[in-house]
Amino acid sequence: MIPRATYRLQLHAEFTFDDAAAVVPYLADLGVSHAYISPILTAQSGSMHGYDVVDPSQLNPELGGEPGFHRLAAALHTHNMGLVVDIVPNHMGVGGDQNPWWLDVLRHGRASAYAGFFDIDWTPPDPSLHHRMLAPFLGAPYGEVLQSGDLVLVDEPGHGWAVRYHEHLFPIRPQDVPALAADPDAIAAHNATTPQGRARLHNLLERQNFRLAWWRTGGDLINWRRFFDIAGLAALNAGRAEVFAASHEVILRLYAEGLIDGLRVDHVDGLADPGAYCRTLRAAMQAARPGHQGWLLVEKILAAGEALEPSWQTDGTTGYDFMNDVSLVLHDRAGLAALVADWKRRTGRPGFAVEERLARAQNLDRSFHAQLSAAAAALYHLAATNPTDRDRPEGALRRCLARILVHFPHYRSYAAEGLGTGALHEAIAAAEPSCLPPDRAHLPRIADWLGSPPTGPHAALRHEAIRRFEQLSAPIAAKSVEDTAFYRYAPLLSRNDVGFDPGERVGSLAGWHAACAHRAAHWPHAMLATATHDHKRGEDLRARLAVLSTLAEEWIACLDRWLPTLREGGLGEAIDPADAIMLLQMVVGGWPPGMAPDDAEAAVALRNRLAEWQNKALREAKRHSSWSAPDVQYEAIAAAVLDRLLLDPAQAGTRAEIADLVGFIAPLGLENGLVQTVLKLTAPGVPDIYQGTEFLDFSLVDPDNRGVVDYAARAAGGTGANSDKRRVIATMLQLRRDHPVLFASGDYRPIPVPTVQKVVVIAFERRIGRTILMVICSRFAAGSGAGSGAGGGLVHSNAVDAALRTHPDVTRWRQVLSERPVTVLLGQTSA
Repeated sequence: MIPRATYRLQLHAEFTFDDAAAVVPYLADLGVSHAYISPILTAQSGSMHGYDVVDPSQLNPELGGEPGFHRLAAALHTHNMGLVVDIVPNHMGVGGDQNPWWLDVLRHGRASAYAGFFDIDWTPPDPSLHHRMLAPFLGAPYGEVLQSGDLVLVDEPGHGWAVRYHEHLFPIRPQDVPALAADPDAIAAHNATTPQGRARLHNLLERQNFRLAWWRTGGDLINWRRFFDIAGLAALNAGRAEVFAASHEVILRLYAEGLIDGLRVDHVDGLADPGAYCRTLRAAMQAARPGHQGWLLVEKILAAGEALEPSWQTDGTTGYDFMNDVSLVLHDRAGLAALVADWKRRTGRPGFAVEERLARAQNLDRSFHAQLSAAAAALYHLAATNPTDRDRPEGALRRCLARILVHFPHYRSYAAEGLGTGALHEAIAAAEPSCLPPDRAHLPRIADWLGSPPTGPHAALRHEAIRRFEQLSAPIAAKSVEDTAFYRYAPLLSRNDVGFDPGERVGSLAGWHAACAHRAAHWPHAMLATATHDHKRGEDLRARLAVLSTLAEEWIACLDRWLPTLREGGLGEAIDPADAIMLLQMVVGGWPPGMAPDDAEAAVALRNRLAEWQNKALREAKRHSSWSAPDVQYEAIAAAVLDRLLLDPAQAGTRAEIADLVGFIAPLGLENGLVQTVLKLTAPGVPDIYQGTEFLDFSLVDPDNRGVVDYAARAAGGTGANSDKRRVIATMLQLRRDHPVLFASGDYRPIPVPTVQKVVVIAFERRIGRTILMVICSRFAAGSGAGSGAGGGLVHSNAVDAALRTHPDVTRWRQVLSERPVTVLLGQTSA
């Protein structure tokens, strides 16, 4: 069945199936219909997220295994609730010594029964890797590691003969095992701490189906596809029938048994053919449980103007697009434009579109060189089949592909499915001016090869070229936007989150209504999210920062005063203005409600959380530091600036000013947050409550947003603003429980309501038959001119009256909710 509302739970060794079962009564009381849990198959030991599955044949023993899962399912069924499970078809956790499929490929090479399970190029350009796999898991260059003695020949129970490197295991091929097993001194003879042993071990390793390498070589040499640039996650060929069957067997069995009711597909754009995969999965679900309407969602980021393809047979996305819709409508266009101009003036940085292109070029060069070369080689092999194309050099094709990828606006083109090719042609046109003049002649031919479904005598080669391109464009987009440009461009960080485009002009009421009407007509069962395990900032932190778009002049004045203080004492002279502005936004956005500027203990706690965020932000930005080459000196300077700002007695005045600003905007941010919550719970779609966010959510990027949740406090109802938010959520979830058809199938219609006392109003109705739900919410609370923010976003009675007049045939309305920024009414027409 399609859920009324879901509640996302992050499972790990410290929060197991049994822990989840213990909170089921609370979730039932809150009003959700389904628990929605992170991946449940066996992942790397100690995994805090479950996306690094190492054995899909069993449920994760760290979560409680199959018995624990059955206890959770039983608890849910006792409360008439269902279960939605996150699955990871694109990749598996590798490295270490826990993935039996991966270890078998290392041992047997191309002869392994699992060799086709992974996306491995057995004949790459580097001859040293022909019929071998690069194993870039060493912490230093191979020669240094060999010299260190950290590579050790072992004969381990359950694994047999292998070379151990800390937690990593590299099995010895079968041809070499008899000689080792026959020699009682084999291990000692291959001891790399002696010259003779080192030579023997090296010679043994040179004969294996893998080549050990320093992790830094991966971007240039790797001959198997990874998840983004993470060597610990190897891509699967999920489109192959045997891979699909083996990796989905347990999940589909549990679905067939009625223990799972829906699936969320992680990173669908990483698959070779997302549409074919989704259709296969839908068919498998229908065959496993005939007559059941299983819920099938895909994690996909939609670019501006991009729509989810109905032929995939899914129920929609996991809600990043809705997060963006809500964000757009809660920001003031003129104010944000002023902040963008101020950002450019202070930092000298370009607009977001340019930042994204710069990040794409950098990531292609640093982390995806090998994948780009493989895509170019696929085109070159295609060119070689035609006399008119054979003189198109591989290097020129590679340069053209790089420029196209820099300008590609979507995650994928879906050309193999005959979809979305306009994005490819748009990218080629944009790339042409930056290509070398001799290379431009190749662009039309590349458009022919990559821009339409593969047919003809060389269809297989074209399909391979398209696949290579699309499975590179998706990670380049994600890595360059979410993990790079979002940390470089920050006029207002509330517009930087997964699925957002910070360069997009903020929305209008007409845009909001159009998006909701489209969702009601085409994707009524899509997920609606305002917080996820991947968000950059919690939903209430974003709602607070959004207020600054309505107070642009005041925020600019604050920066004028505060930025110079960060440079006092010499340390701040070296910090980039962009990093300083981002830090100040995070301090204001993450300042705990009610925190006094002289509360030393709270200041230390905030500093500790922000320090982890700041270090990640600097490395993701890849400007002054990076994960691959950390600049510890710059990071120390940035950390010192943070310490001075929050802990130095000399900065008490600045902290007092920050506290004053937060005191002014916090009530307005709370109103934004309640509006955001009500919109999620009443708009077309299925709302999701991310764990713990029924209380205020000022979390930072992971791992901060995956922290421990105090369910006892939430069950008790909370106090103050926490209580207000929880009450709104519970009230609206109860309404959804009482009127499921209205929310599942009801029409969506905008209600035109004029601005009253400077408060702009969002008003709409949901209707099914005679039943009408009317929702009236304020926008831009600070724009009302209220001095302290109290009542600034109050939905004025005149606005409510104007909305009610649109239905003169309704004589009685029931007020479901009346909070300062929102009014929700339920009525019935006489017709």
